[in-house]
Amino acid sequence: MRINVLPGDSVAEAFAAAGLDGETVVCRECLVDGDISGDTLVEFWDLRANFIEVHYGGDPLEYRERVAYELERLLEAGADDEVFLWFEYELFCQANMWFCLSLLRSTGAKVFRVMPAGLEPDNIWDGFGAMTADDLARCFDERVEFTAADIDAACELWQAFRDRDGERLLELGDYRSSAFPFLKEVCRAAAEIETRPKEIVNELLANGHTKLEDVFPEFRKRAGVYGFGDLQVERLIHAASN
Repeated sequence: MRINVLPGDSVAEAFAAAGLDGETVVCRECLVDGDISGDTLVEFWDLRANFIEVHYGGDPLEYRERVAYELERLLEAGADDEVFLWFEYELFCQANMWFCLSLLRSTGAKVFRVMPAGLEPDNIWDGFGAMTADDLARCFDERVEFTAADIDAACELWQAFRDRDGERLLELGDYRSSAFPFLKEVCRAAAEIETRPKEIVNELLANGHTKLEDVFPEFRKRAGVYGFGDLQVERLIHAASN
């Protein structure tokens, strides 16, 4: 069986048009934002559902059905299966991918990374957003298989990110693999996630950018490596104003 893990619903339409084989699992999480602790997977999901409810008004039952249960399908993969992780380069996607790899680690499935191919250097953090079905098919053709060492590294990255262990993240940023482009930049951003995004938003607010529609594009220019969406930036603005 082939399983394609998509980085969000926005990619699903173009993916369907690409005519690629396999089932799809849609990752609807934003693990760069909020509590990612929990000693068990059940506790982890409970904490995430609570965070999404409190800060984004999400329904806990809907979270479990559309997010938690969807991702738990990865635990059902087996040694005869191939899993293709369609994740972009920035931290938003990387954190989600590290988590997915931690779920897949014990399944024995073959796991591949499908990356946004052909992006210009200035647009490297844009990901799959503007890609056509033909573009996605090309990305799939250029997929890279994760080695056992890559998956181990991803699990270490996920743990260091959960622990907010900046020193360890910077060390892991030196890991070299064709499955992890831009890892050094992403790990540096991850190490500074508690401070740098807030500093950038505060600077923008101090310079007269007070509305989300003004702050968000400027934030993206300065800190595209984080991959924050408008909801994450809006939360930073709200925090800075209180």
